[in-house]
Amino acid sequence: MEQVNGQPQEPCGLGFEQLSQLADPDLMAHLKAGHNDALAVLFDRYHRLIMSVAFKILRDPAEAEDVMQSVFLEIHRVAGQFEAARGSAKVWLLQYAYHRSMNRREYLKVRGFYARDQQERRPSGSAGFPTHDTAQRLLTLPEVRCMVHEAMESLNQPQQNVLHMAYFEDMPLKDIALSTGESLGNVRHHYYRALRRMRSLLLPSDAGRNNSRTREPEFEIASRGSVDVET
Repeated sequence: MEQVNGQPQEPCGLGFEQLSQLADPDLMAHLKAGHNDALAVLFDRYHRLIMSVAFKILRDPAEAEDVMQSVFLEIHRVAGQFEAARGSAKVWLLQYAYHRSMNRREYLKVRGFYARDQQERRPSGSAGFPTHDTAQRLLTLPEVRCMVHEAMESLNQPQQNVLHMAYFEDMPLKDIALSTGESLGNVRHHYYRALRRMRSLLLPSDAGRNNSRTREPEFEIASRGSVDVET
């Protein structure tokens, strides 16, 4: 297969079956180079997962299917922005699915879609559509773990070390500085850069753009909790 600057040159002559044997990074390279069959392989590989995420948030099959299709259309449009070093294609798709679903859910909620639905289907005090505060918890634990793991992998090693010690070993930043031999200032720098990076990957890109005073983040990413950031 001919390559130009490390990217496959199209037409490469590979059909759907051959592309299906490729790993995600190679498949994304073909999609970035303009091979539309690569999108069909991605769709075949992940459309059930994307549909599942969308349905868990939207609770409507037709709306979930629309979101699922829009996710793959968007992936095709912005394929050139994908960077394998920043995370896997699977998590990239999950992020689009989650963000698109949450945005669509807010749109439908404002227009009374779920209020009408609840009136039609809820006889007496039965649980209706989940509130905004609970919708973010509808992703399964493996899905959330996958997204968090990929986000952690995108951090540099010092940032990973600081977050791990702060949140998994419950160490104050001053103790982390003593343990690593770095200055407290450097540890704080790694800590806050890591938090910003995690939030940029796991929270909706338009968080706070609309209704910034009332909307809560969909994930409570790296909340300080018991982490002592004082000196």
